[in-house]
Amino acid sequence: MAQVEEGPKAVQDALKDWIDAELKGDAARLDDFLTEDFLGVGPVGFLLSKRDWLARYQTGGFRYEALRLEEVQTRLHGDTAVVTAHQVAKSFLGDFEIPFTDVRITMVLVNESESWRLAGMHMSFIAGTPGAPPLPVPPQGEAR
Repeated sequence: MAQVEEGPKAVQDALKDWIDAELKGDAARLDDFLTEDFLGVGPVGFLLSKRDWLARYQTGGFRYEALRLEEVQTRLHGDTAVVTAHQVAKSFLGDFEIPFTDVRITMVLVNESESWRLAGMHMSFIAGTPGAPPLPVPPQGEAR
């Protein structure tokens, strides 16, 4: 089971359920978990609507071999939870292993009818991790 140890238990449980559904490629569970207007932003800026997110599994082209969240921080604002975490994953698109394994994510969950649902996610590379683009180096003599 996923390791999520920060924030209210209901949010922790929702994140664990999300990880489990992602690992199993369970598009039906994800369909229930994502809000209708869900929007995911990938680490290089591409956008995935709910339909696009689910299609990754429905076509059988995307899969996780491993997925966990570390350094989880949860902030509550009424019926909204803002979660930041370090996502560590091993994933594939077809037979191609996705080259980045570590991203920083921000997730926005909303409490609708006593159920936490994912409304949005933004991912960004973590400098120095596998697959992340190199940091630009200023020319010698210039201040950093």
